[in-house]
Amino acid sequence: MMMFNKILIANRGEIACRVIQTAKKMGVKTVAVYSDVDADALHVRQADEAVRLGPAPVAESYLRCDLIVQAALDRGAEAIHPGYGFLSENPDFVEMVEAAGLTFIGPSAEAIRAMGLKDAAKTLMEKAGVPVVPGYHGAEQGADHLARQAELIGYPVLIKAVAGGGGKGMRLVEAAGDFAESLQSAQSEAQTAFGNADVLIEKYITAPRHIEVQVFGDGTDAVHLYERDCSLQRRHQKVIEEAPAPGMTEEVRAAMGNAAVRAATAIGYKGAGTVEFIVDGSDGLKPDGFWFMEMNTRLQVEHPVTEAITGVDLVEWQLRVCSGEALPMEQADIPLNGHSFEARLYAEDVPAGFLPAIGHLDHLAFPTDARIDSGVETGSEVSPWYDPMIAKITVHDSDRSSALARLSSALEGIEIAGTVTNVAFLQRLAKDADFAAARIDTDLIARKGEALVAGVTPTAEALALAALTASGIDLEASMIGFSLWGDYEQEVVLLHCEDSYTVRYRCSSGVFFAQTPLGDAELTDVSGSLWCTGNKLPRALRHSSMVTVFGAEPITFEIPDPLARTATSAAENDVKAPMPGLIQAVAVQAGQTVAEGDRLLVLEAMKMEHVLKAPRDGIVQSVNVSEGDQVVAGFLMVTLEPQE
Repeated sequence: MMMFNKILIANRGEIACRVIQTAKKMGVKTVAVYSDVDADALHVRQADEAVRLGPAPVAESYLRCDLIVQAALDRGAEAIHPGYGFLSENPDFVEMVEAAGLTFIGPSAEAIRAMGLKDAAKTLMEKAGVPVVPGYHGAEQGADHLARQAELIGYPVLIKAVAGGGGKGMRLVEAAGDFAESLQSAQSEAQTAFGNADVLIEKYITAPRHIEVQVFGDGTDAVHLYERDCSLQRRHQKVIEEAPAPGMTEEVRAAMGNAAVRAATAIGYKGAGTVEFIVDGSDGLKPDGFWFMEMNTRLQVEHPVTEAITGVDLVEWQLRVCSGEALPMEQADIPLNGHSFEARLYAEDVPAGFLPAIGHLDHLAFPTDARIDSGVETGSEVSPWYDPMIAKITVHDSDRSSALARLSSALEGIEIAGTVTNVAFLQRLAKDADFAAARIDTDLIARKGEALVAGVTPTAEALALAALTASGIDLEASMIGFSLWGDYEQEVVLLHCEDSYTVRYRCSSGVFFAQTPLGDAELTDVSGSLWCTGNKLPRALRHSSMVTVFGAEPITFEIPDPLARTATSAAENDVKAPMPGLIQAVAVQAGQTVAEGDRLLVLEAMKMEHVLKAPRDGIVQSVNVSEGDQVVAGFLMVTLEPQE
């Protein structure tokens, strides 16, 4: 069979751009698909052709199997690449693609079904000789029965959606008294995310590490491309991944790799896939200290770190194998060189609990010495309709410490303005002493707590630089114009969070003297760069009524309108939607007495459920939403009676 002439990519954003990149290198034409809000998206402009699917909701666009297959037929595509997410692990879609005479660039429908439900997959893996975590994977889903099984397994346990992924429908339960509420929450989230409320119960491994193995099959044989450590997680979602895994020995690598290959061959796997293991990291890695969790029957978000250490283009392998070619390499020929890290840059408010954010990207620039996978650019919108990932930053070097230093440098070189992001959080992680020493497990971020997730604190230097930028003054050029009239003096007010900072400054003889509430600072222009007390300052940018100071701890200030009046805050009384979303549940009614922290309602937004709680003790005055309502950001959902 010959290589495809044209493929359709049934996805969006950075993964669509990633597939297009390899297809162009191979001379394969590409067809993009898009929703109305993505009409001018980067993946649409990079493809050779593009087809509109429908409105923004995924159910009316990116999940419309019929429209996607018809688009491929209409445009003369021979195959469909699903990317990851959306339809990538939907066996019904695979069958629809193949029934239309097209090739699905991925595994068979049977293989996807075999691994699609965690309980059935674990049973299958046990038969294939792959070690499995102790737990309950049965069909009986009654709450009392599941609670009894949890008691038999022994706390702590994990409740996991059988059709789950990405941490959705997953809850850690440490005591029997918390089981019922956690079960209800997990089932509700699973039903919303996957249309299947069934769960399984697993023993929770202490000091757990999440290590996964990249596999690749041709339908008969399979190889592995070594492991990735994905232990740095928050809410069971990966944050920074690396390859190879720290502390890995050849003995353990062989055991895990062989188990992963057995898993792939047991289902006749074709294409790229990942076998995920939970590992006991309490006393080093051992050949008998890992257990099968699940298999992701698709290309993974974190595949770039595997590509970095092996030199393999996994998307190229996908296209070659699915067009009928043999596996490009034998196991013994696959190289393993150096160390690689990938960090996921998201639009999210970390101090507010990692709430997904939206916004217009007024400015976006990345360092040139890192691999950047992104589906957005300056001027793009981070939409409330889809995953808020901005980019993946991947670095590679000869060893772990060198690669980690390169990651830290790359993160500091990111310039982004227009939305809040997790870049400061990523920078703190990259510099964390335990992470640097490879003392890692899946609870590291939770243990570090405030040290990692706290908001960025302004400094005198940042205030001075922001004030100068807000004024629009070029230090070097402005001095000449004011020299006849004496020093130039001004006062600037900046806001950060709920705090106001007044900066008084004067410019004289090429020096910017600033008096700030946090101390004084002197900024000097040296060959076009600003310096302060012997340190070169990062760049800063004014965008609309904001100023963003980039660098190691990027921070954004608001420039208040001097004519605007300050309104009395109603934050203690009003519960507003932090982002657009769908009301999943309402737990209170007017007249009900609530305590601070009580559950008021559940908002589904950006594929996650967010529980909104009472900001204080009080009585509910009004409830302005019902289950099933769609709300915009800032919508007043619940009001408490004013305090006397």
